[in-house]
Amino acid sequence: MKSILILCNGDPPSQQLFDKYRAKTDCFIAADGGANIAIDMGTIPDVIIGDLDSYNGSKKESSEIIFRPSQELNDLEKALQYAKKKKGTHIYILGATGYRLDQTLKNLSVLKQFSTQFQQLRMADNFGETRLLPRSFSEDFRIGTQLSLFPLSGKVTGITTQGLKYPLENEFLENGVRDGSSNEVVGNPVQINHKKGDLLMFVKHNND
Repeated sequence: MKSILILCNGDPPSQQLFDKYRAKTDCFIAADGGANIAIDMGTIPDVIIGDLDSYNGSKKESSEIIFRPSQELNDLEKALQYAKKKKGTHIYILGATGYRLDQTLKNLSVLKQFSTQFQQLRMADNFGETRLLPRSFSEDFRIGTQLSLFPLSGKVTGITTQGLKYPLENEFLENGVRDGSSNEVVGNPVQINHKKGDLLMFVKHNND
């Protein structure tokens, strides 16, 4: 197993959140301007990758700097391709949301694009953690944890859940029609199955 942290140039994570994810990863990649955020927090990335139009460092950091000017890929895609090349298995992404809604939506789309290429792919911000669920999902959470389900696009069908305050039994969620926001964990394990579509799960951080 090789765990990798990727920091993008969106809404910066808190120092506490960054330290939490950095502590459980083996390698730290900054996607272009994410390097500015890292340096401001006193941390030097192992790798800085992108077209470097946002990175304003001295380029004298000890990081490996990879210039990839392709406009066909955004900086997160470039970072994930590099993580795959380095045989990363568990990927955590910070700074991929906030500021520009179009970039946030693009990065959520990237989750789908790369979801099958890693054993685990999660995106986190100061509020919570987001992941694209497999057809069958089971995990323990602290009782009372806030959890939401959203279709990434279109419609998700055949959703059945256990362990949530508002359960679903072979039901659907659809953009603009019905969503599964603001549910709550009431029992473990939480089990979520769906038959068709791309289902996102948002889990709110428990702040101890």
